[in-house]
Amino acid sequence: MHNRPPTIGPVQTPLAQIAQRWTPTPRTLRRAALSAVVMSVVIIVTGGAVRLTSSGLGCDAWPKCTDDSLFATPEQGIHGAIEFGNRMLTYVLSAAVGWTIVAARATKPLRRGVTRLAWSQFWIVMGNAVLGGITVWAGLNPWTVAGHFLLATGLLTVATITWQRTREGDGTPRPRVPRPVRKLSWAIVAVSVLLIALGTTVTGSGKHAGDSSDVPRMPWDWADAAHIHAFAAWAVCALAVAMWLVLRVVDAPDDTRARARDLLIVLLAQGVIGYVQYFTHVPETLVAAHMLGSALMWIAVVRLALSLRERPQNDAEIPAQADSALSRV
Repeated sequence: MHNRPPTIGPVQTPLAQIAQRWTPTPRTLRRAALSAVVMSVVIIVTGGAVRLTSSGLGCDAWPKCTDDSLFATPEQGIHGAIEFGNRMLTYVLSAAVGWTIVAARATKPLRRGVTRLAWSQFWIVMGNAVLGGITVWAGLNPWTVAGHFLLATGLLTVATITWQRTREGDGTPRPRVPRPVRKLSWAIVAVSVLLIALGTTVTGSGKHAGDSSDVPRMPWDWADAAHIHAFAAWAVCALAVAMWLVLRVVDAPDDTRARARDLLIVLLAQGVIGYVQYFTHVPETLVAAHMLGSALMWIAVVRLALSLRERPQNDAEIPAQADSALSRV
C-alpha cells in the first residue's frame, strides 16, 4: 500500500501570517495611521531645512551619498550630515507607513479600503525617493524640487485620509450637511491646492536655492510670485470664513464646526508668518515655520472636507430615507 504524497498547503504572505497571529485594537490602528501623518509632516519640514541650510547637494550622488560612499563623509562637513540625515528620516517614514500597512491588514474584519490607502502611501514614498534622486542628479532644478514637495504633500493627503478612515466605519458615505456646503468645501480644497502650487513658484524663484553653488531659478520675479501667492491665500481665507459662518447657519455637527475653526486659526497664523517673512527678507527660520504651516493648513483643509460626511460601521445602520432627502438639498 502506497502512502499518499504530502500535499502542499497554500503559501501565505508575511502579512497574512501576521494577521493570523495578531489582531490590533482600533486604537493601535489609529495610532499607526497617525504616526504616518506625523512623519509626513516631519519629512516636509526637514526637507525644507535641507534647502534652507544650503545642504541640498550635501550628498552629491544618489542613492549613495558620494560616488564612493553610501554614508556622508567628513569632507562633506555639516551640509553632508544634514542631507544624509534627511535621507535617513525616509526610513523612519517608511517604518511608520509599514506599521500602518501591517495594522490595517491585521485588523478583523479586514478593512480593504484602509489597507489600500496604506499601500498607496508606500508607493508614494517610493516614488518620491526616486524623484529626490532625480532632483540631486539635476543639480536641484527648481521644477524637480517643486515636484518633490508636491508629491510629499500628496503623501500627507493620503496619510490624513487614512487616519480619518481608521476613526470611522466602512459603510457608504452619508452627507452631514446640505450639498451647497459640500460644494463650498470642494472650492476650499481646489483653491488650497492652487495656493500650495503657487507657493512652490515663490520658492523656486526665491533666494533659498538649496545650495551655495549657482542653482538655476524659475524664470520670473520672486516678488511678483509672492504677490500672486498672497492673493490665493486671501481667497482661501475668504472661503474659510464663509464656511465657518455657513456651518452655523445650517446647524452643522459640532466636530465639523470645530474643523472649520481649526482651519481659520491655522490660516491666521500662516498669514502672519507669510507677511512677516516677506517684509523681513525671508529669514530661514520663518521660511521653515511657513512650511510647517503649509502642512498643517492642508491637514486642516482635508479634515474639514472629510468631516462633511460620515461612514457608519455598516450599511444597515444608514437611514436611507434621511440620506436621500439630504442629498436632494
